[in-house]
Amino acid sequence: MITPVLPAPRTASDPSAAADESTTAWALAARGGDTDAVEHFVRALHRDVQRYVAHLCADPQAVDDLAQDTFLRALGSLHRFEGRSSARTWLLSIARRAVTDSYRHAAARPRPADVADWQLAAESAQPQGLPGFDDGVALLDLLAALPDERREAFVLTQLLGLPYVEAAEVSECPVGTVRSRVARARATLIGLLDAAEEPAAAPAA
Repeated sequence: MITPVLPAPRTASDPSAAADESTTAWALAARGGDTDAVEHFVRALHRDVQRYVAHLCADPQAVDDLAQDTFLRALGSLHRFEGRSSARTWLLSIARRAVTDSYRHAAARPRPADVADWQLAAESAQPQGLPGFDDGVALLDLLAALPDERREAFVLTQLLGLPYVEAAEVSECPVGTVRSRVARARATLIGLLDAAEEPAAAPAA
């Protein structure tokens, strides 16, 4: 039995807000030369970066490299980080650019994506224990059915917990567009779950 439950929308009282304040404080401290803060900053956001990159990147072998590239770029740019947005939003924007740059670099040498390996890599980056997805329907499989832009908006806001304003900043589009993409993504996912719930049609007599 598959229970059609999607991740609940994030709210302002979500604990991730406090986590964002901490990681932003660590980023600012790291900018000032605090090596311990650098370690805290990387540890706190490494999984989010990997999950985001896994959903954007079609090459499972590149996920770790892109995450590392993201942090190298970020640490090299810390002197420009002023805390106007959360460190997580700032870092995910860098991750998005890293993936985009990798696509441009790979465009000259296109090769087929190994779908099974990509799914395995992305699934390993999924949070465990989400209700409704442990009875044969993986969240990853449902997300794969979404158009890229809607999947990105859903991942940013519903899985990574970014506020819509910050998700818009990462995606480089208006807040209203992010809200629309998330709403359409949720409607599509609910429809897919409902379809999965329907019993197979009985054979004609």
